[in-house]
Amino acid sequence: MSDEPDEPESGGPSPSESSARRAEPGRRAGPASGRTRRPRTASPTPDGEHRETKAGQQARAARAAREAKQAKTGRARPTGTDDSARTPRSGSRADTEGRATRAGTDNENRTGSDPRAARSGPRSRVRSTEEDAAEGTARLSESSRAPRNRTAEDIRARAERPGPDRDRSGGSARPRAGRSRSTRRRKPTRRRILARRWGALAVILGLAALFLVVLFTPLLGVRTVDVSGNESLTADAVRGAAQVPMGDPMLRLDTDSIIARVARLPRVAGVDVVREWPSTVLIEVTERDPIGVLTTASGVHLVDATGFDYATVPAAPPGLPVIQLPSASPNDPLTRAVVSVLSALPAQVRPQVISIGAQTAGSVQFGMSGGRTVRWGSADDSARKAAVLAALLSQPGKVYDVSSPTLPTIRS
Repeated sequence: MSDEPDEPESGGPSPSESSARRAEPGRRAGPASGRTRRPRTASPTPDGEHRETKAGQQARAARAAREAKQAKTGRARPTGTDDSARTPRSGSRADTEGRATRAGTDNENRTGSDPRAARSGPRSRVRSTEEDAAEGTARLSESSRAPRNRTAEDIRARAERPGPDRDRSGGSARPRAGRSRSTRRRKPTRRRILARRWGALAVILGLAALFLVVLFTPLLGVRTVDVSGNESLTADAVRGAAQVPMGDPMLRLDTDSIIARVARLPRVAGVDVVREWPSTVLIEVTERDPIGVLTTASGVHLVDATGFDYATVPAAPPGLPVIQLPSASPNDPLTRAVVSVLSALPAQVRPQVISIGAQTAGSVQFGMSGGRTVRWGSADDSARKAAVLAALLSQPGKVYDVSSPTLPTIRS
C-alpha cells in the first residue's frame, strides 16, 4: 500500500493539482464572506529561480508529519481521493492549513530540484523581505513627492462640480444664483453702444445750451437793484451813480465798474456789489462819519477822519469841534495832524472839545469847555498823551501841557 495516491487515468489534472492551482498566489478562494489571499510559497530571484518561503517550509513540514503518521498507523490515502472532499468547508482554519500544505507541496515539486533554493535558508528569506520592504518604502516616498499633474479636463471637471463659489484648483468662480454665465459675460451690443454715445452727446449739448442761455440771454438778467447802508444818501442817488445795465446777464455783470462809479459819491466811504440770484443786484454802501466841521466863506463843511471835506451843510451838527484851518485835505500835513489828534482822544474827552487848530504840524492845541486849553504838540505818541490828559483833567487848572507825556504840567 503506497503513501502516494495513484495518478488519474484521464489526461486532465488531478484533484491535488486542481486544489493547488486554485491556491496559487493571486487567486481568491473560499466564499465571499471569508475571502483570503494565499501567501506566496516562493519568491522569484533576479536569476529567475525560486526561493522557498516560510509558508512553503511549514507546508512541507506538515506534509512530512502527515506521511509519518500514516506510515505509523499503517493506513494509506485511497487512490483518486481529493483532499478537498475530506477537508472542512471553505473558510475554516483547517481548510486554510490544507491549502497552504498543498501550495507548499507544489512549490516543493517546482523548486526541490534546485540546490541553490535549498541552500538559501532563512537568511535569503529575510533579505528578500527587507528588499521588498525597502522597495515599497521608496515607491511610497516617490509617489508622495511626485507633483500631481492636473490636466485641463480635471480643472474643468472640478469647476463644474457643485461646491463653493471657487474651487481649490484655481478654477473660475461659479456664477451666482439667478444669473447665468452667458448673461454675465455678454458683450454690449451695437444698439447699446449707440445709445450710450447718444446719451453722452445729449448731456454735453444740454450743458452747452444751459451755458449759452445763462451767459448770453436775458433769461437770468438783471431786473432789480437794491441799496443798503445808506443814511444821508438816497437809494435813487446810489442807483443813478451805479448805472447798473438792466436786462444784462448776471454772469456778465461788471461789478468792478459799478463799485468805481458808486465810490465817486463824496459821502461814500466804501461800497460792495453782490449778485442775488436769479435777477437781483444788491449795492451795500458805507457812508463817511464826520469828525469835525470846517467853516469857510462857502459854508460849513463836514470833514471825516481822513481829512476829506466831503459835504457842505447849512449848519454844523451838534457835538462836532470846529477845525480852525484855512482848508481841509487828506494831503495837507496840518489837516492830517489835527484829525489824528481828534481820533486819539478818549470818548469821554472828545465831546468837551470845542475847537482845534495848529500853526505847524508839531504845535496842535485845542480848547475845551470851561475855558481850558490843552497843548498837545505833535501827533506822535498820541495814545500815551491821551492817557495822561485824562488823569490831569481831574485836577483844577487852565492850561494842560502834555506835549511831553513824561513831564506833564498844569497851569492856572
